[in-house]
Amino acid sequence: MTRHPHIEIADDTMRLSGDMLISDIEGIAGANVPSGTISVIDITQVGRMDTAGAWAVVSLERRIGGGGSKPMVTGASQAQAGLLATLREHMPQDAAVPSHKISVADRLEAFGRATTRAAHTAIAMTGFLGQVVATMFGLILHPKRIRWIAIVHHMQQVGLNAVPIVSLMAFLIGVVLAFQGAAQLRQFGAEVFVVDLIAISILRELGVLLTAIIVAGRSGSAFTAAIGAMKMREEIDAMKTLGVDPITVLVVPRVLALILMLPVLGLIANVSGLIGGAIMSWIELGVSPSVFKARFVSDTDVWHFGVGMIKAPFFALIIGIVGCYEGMQVKGDTESLGELTSVSVVLSIFLVIAADALFSIFFEIVGV
Repeated sequence: MTRHPHIEIADDTMRLSGDMLISDIEGIAGANVPSGTISVIDITQVGRMDTAGAWAVVSLERRIGGGGSKPMVTGASQAQAGLLATLREHMPQDAAVPSHKISVADRLEAFGRATTRAAHTAIAMTGFLGQVVATMFGLILHPKRIRWIAIVHHMQQVGLNAVPIVSLMAFLIGVVLAFQGAAQLRQFGAEVFVVDLIAISILRELGVLLTAIIVAGRSGSAFTAAIGAMKMREEIDAMKTLGVDPITVLVVPRVLALILMLPVLGLIANVSGLIGGAIMSWIELGVSPSVFKARFVSDTDVWHFGVGMIKAPFFALIIGIVGCYEGMQVKGDTESLGELTSVSVVLSIFLVIAADALFSIFFEIVGV
């Protein structure tokens, strides 16, 4: 007959009695005993003991001795003593908690390590860009090796399928610009200048920039996920074994599709943004579509549109290279895939915005 385990505490001694079996040790393992108050654990009256029971005794021993020396276990039979010794040897050690506070030197070291990792990533990504560009030039010299079906497929995925969200986003941006501009320009009786505000903002900056951000979140992450999943399943290693270049098969079609389709998406975003701005100007300021059109045609320089279109291929190259590079870095687990997909989106958006800032400075210097 099984005797339920029981704890008695007298002075500095803890006495355990009953059978220490897996079915009855829950109360023993979770017993609330202050650390440092017990120096002896007496198990003389313990009958049967299995591995779970021995684990409970060792756990008590550790918790009681948490603040100093561990208590002594007495009264164990030869079999029980061997079982306890085995448990002590194989139980995991408690993680050491750092006792010192993080100093300025530690923070500087962490910053230096992060900077070094960023520099290594930048160098590796630059090398990857060079490899992709060299492969593209090689395909230009040997057009028969270009995978047109894959390029058309990715053009549909990154371009045609993105038209609804890009159009809606640009339309709403035009509406917001017109509405916010109207609130300010009405104070000075300069409502007609809202046309210039909308045209320059959308054609020169917001149309292509926000389109690139949407494509980075939508298509850049898809590139990383697709290539990363192939890396996890060792399909890329199999391609290399068969003599197939992954850059030619996987990377170049995606990058070329982005370079071809992002300017088209930017054009669609420009048109949608202008339509949204024109509608809101008509509703909020009474600027009729004919007046909006006349003002737009007469006062908007074609270079505002040209600047946006010049940026688009470079933004596409950044998104494609980052998305494919991060996909190639995926290891053999899903955690790595999710982490690098997030890194791909964040890094792509950051680099696109940084490139847009550099383009703005450059075009300001050359007077465009």
